[in-house]
Amino acid sequence: MIGYVLRRLFQLVPVLLLGSAAVWAIIYAVPGDPVSVLVGENATPEQIAAATAQYGLDRPILVQYADWLWRALRGDLGTSIHASAPVLALVAERLPATFQLAFMATLVSLVLGIPVAIISALKPGSWVDRILSLWNAMTLGVPTFWLGILLILWFSVKMRWLPSASAYVPLWEDPFAALRNLILPAVTLGVYVSGVLARFLRASLVTEMRSDYIRTARSKGLPEWQVVSVHILRNALLPFVTIVGLMMANFIGGAVVTEAVFTYPGLGRLLIQAISTRDYPLIQGCIIVIMLIYILINLSVDVFYAYIDPRIEYM
Repeated sequence: MIGYVLRRLFQLVPVLLLGSAAVWAIIYAVPGDPVSVLVGENATPEQIAAATAQYGLDRPILVQYADWLWRALRGDLGTSIHASAPVLALVAERLPATFQLAFMATLVSLVLGIPVAIISALKPGSWVDRILSLWNAMTLGVPTFWLGILLILWFSVKMRWLPSASAYVPLWEDPFAALRNLILPAVTLGVYVSGVLARFLRASLVTEMRSDYIRTARSKGLPEWQVVSVHILRNALLPFVTIVGLMMANFIGGAVVTEAVFTYPGLGRLLIQAISTRDYPLIQGCIIVIMLIYILINLSVDVFYAYIDPRIEYM
């Protein structure tokens, strides 16, 4: 197991290297530059040249990339052009808010998706299954930004129960205030993902229920709840855990629209602000951190497999 983890960590190097090169190339392929945003539309050619030289944008692209890569390997992701602050500090400031939102959204999706999948799998073809299948289709078909706007209009504007602009309050400092600010964006993200999780888990449960060992367990007279919880559910969790890990990783970097709707101060909103100001170092730093989180979550899921299914061996 330790050897497998070390090999996967070693694989981070080429993945991050290729990812950083791709991000660098894509950013520089976009028309425009950050200097025009910094100096303004009425800047003189001398001011533009001075700003370009100040931030090293007059050097060849490969030289800029090599310099950035060397500093990144030492833990320095550069300095934000717009905020004039270290990129790593800006990203670290937003990461706790994004992690908290991702955790709550994952919790919402599990609370909604698991019961729906279990009930639907136990009653295949029934009216309950058809209603729950309709619910799954609705959750997958409703855009997250539209659902977020509806929740704001109802719970914030009309009922005045929850804030329309979600601030970041650490859960360990003030749980009530944190939940009050998190519930709307977490539900917006969690409802959609609950449909994805329910579909995968239901398909896995139905497959396991048709297995020979389930008929054997029932023939022994085991209670149905024990058959479902101990035998069916545990063996059906293996593909389900993969989807949960991928969805949680997606919450880290893919909650851009939801964070923008609720003005939530997370990593996704920071990335949007960096793109709007063409802050190259900040864009690259955000994407590299998101890539690293994706890889680490996938690694955690692979390691967790061994605890769910002892038959898996890591060579």
